[in-house]
Amino acid sequence: MTVNIRPADAADLPAFFVYLEDHLRDNGRDGVPLFQPLSRAQSSLPPGLKASFVDGVAIPVGQPRWRRLWLALDARGSIAGHVDLRARPEPGARHRAMLGMGVHRAYRRHGLGAQLLSTAVDWARGEDGLKWIDLEVLSENHPAVALYLRAGFTMTARIADMLEIDGESLDLSYMSYQLR
Repeated sequence: MTVNIRPADAADLPAFFVYLEDHLRDNGRDGVPLFQPLSRAQSSLPPGLKASFVDGVAIPVGQPRWRRLWLALDARGSIAGHVDLRARPEPGARHRAMLGMGVHRAYRRHGLGAQLLSTAVDWARGEDGLKWIDLEVLSENHPAVALYLRAGFTMTARIADMLEIDGESLDLSYMSYQLR
């Protein structure tokens, strides 16, 4: 599988939002674990998410609400996956970034997730102010947890019964990667 991973810019966002809407249709369906803390019936982007990408990609790193996005594009130019890093909301945590990512159903289990993680980590290492990458993952999403552990993330906490989605109790895991 050959993909090209590159930074996204504002012109990429409309296609990215279409990809994300499609991606969310898999959340907790047809044997795919829940990967977003959303009801299985909610297959659309949460309010405010589009704006956080549109606004965030233009904000300098280190400033509140910054965000950087990379897209994995297949040979046809279709989005095969994405990874993003964003500012933590706490003013005292400017030395940390939050990670989000996803892989299109046709490209899962081919190593693309590891490539996307590597891209984000390599970029973050080049940013002087960043020391950590953090993420939150539904603990029952075993493939994602295993991917993050293989990539060098450390489990920092697991909170039992953090969420109730579709009548189901779910644990939430927090993981971190030290850049320096």
